[in-house]
Amino acid sequence: MKFSILQENLKNGLNVTSRIAGKLLTLPILNNVYLKTEKNFLQILATDLEVGIRWWSLAKVEKEGEAVIPSQLLASLVSLLPNKIITLRAENKILMVECENHKTQIKGFDSQDFPILPQVDGKGSLSVNNGVFCEALSQVVDIAAPSQTRAEISGIFLKLEKDILKLAATDSFRLGEKKIPLKGGLKSPSGNQEISLIFPQKTAREIVNILKDKKGDLNIYFAPNHILFEVLMEETPHPQVQIVSKLIEGEYPAYQEIIPKKHETQIICQRSDLLTNIKTASLFGGKNNEIRLGVDSKKNEINLLSKDPDAGEYQASFPGKVKGEDVEINFNYKFLIDGILNIKSSEIILELNGEEGPAVLKPVGDSNYIYLVMPIKAS
Repeated sequence: MKFSILQENLKNGLNVTSRIAGKLLTLPILNNVYLKTEKNFLQILATDLEVGIRWWSLAKVEKEGEAVIPSQLLASLVSLLPNKIITLRAENKILMVECENHKTQIKGFDSQDFPILPQVDGKGSLSVNNGVFCEALSQVVDIAAPSQTRAEISGIFLKLEKDILKLAATDSFRLGEKKIPLKGGLKSPSGNQEISLIFPQKTAREIVNILKDKKGDLNIYFAPNHILFEVLMEETPHPQVQIVSKLIEGEYPAYQEIIPKKHETQIICQRSDLLTNIKTASLFGGKNNEIRLGVDSKKNEINLLSKDPDAGEYQASFPGKVKGEDVEINFNYKFLIDGILNIKSSEIILELNGEEGPAVLKPVGDSNYIYLVMPIKAS
């Protein structure tokens, strides 16, 4: 194998793929990246057996071939080289790297030992604006929580219903759901227009971190046990990045059943007022992260109270449009803050259902996102 490539391009590719090539003592081969040249492209591949990343770049290929090289060592070396053209040549499991007056040899491994990523096809595909998808995913990704007993809630739920794509996550104390209207539905060999699955939270985070700044469409391919996310190059209709992931087995909770169809009290207030006051109240939230939120419909006022026997007490009131019954409810302030941060509108809707019913946060002017949080039961 022999090829030449811009240092900046190679550095970017190694930064992407090295994210999942960790220090796995049980399978040392996974601490490497797999390099392959074919036609005018360099492919770099890394996997931890749950998630795999393929990255491509245009390159001047003199000899096609492949090599398996330690990920962190190669990434560190390339990042320190001048921003010039780098020539790489692999022979007998040795990679030679040349750039201006720099010459380096790196010992590699047998490419036959590197695991092959699964082919993802069979159940269909769809296309969605990449920026819209990554923004939607970022609104739910941190809500999921690792669970040994309930693996299904440790991932992100994806459901396609004709021309609506839903993303949801829960940790059983709170829930986030984002709907994305699609221009086109599922391209499926069977003609089916619905699909539902659960993919790992780690995969979702990699998608947001790696793809969020990419322009154009995101192609999603479905298979019985895997899902693949793909962004094409801007200069040619060839994949630039593919992220392939195993799916999580299990049935996702029927969360639609717990989303309130009506509410007893509704508050509309400035997002900044609600966020600032809750953050301040959190200083006195104590070991249970507990604050008390109350509403006064006559005064159109929201009240916050927090007490910590060791630190002190905080009280505040601020204006809001209140409809419905007066109520006081205890919340985990961290859950409220997370929900508010996922909402970008200047005004926010908070719907309450008594002291023990679920509360719902929504943006004003956007019906496609909801964040549900359960109160802390009064002792």
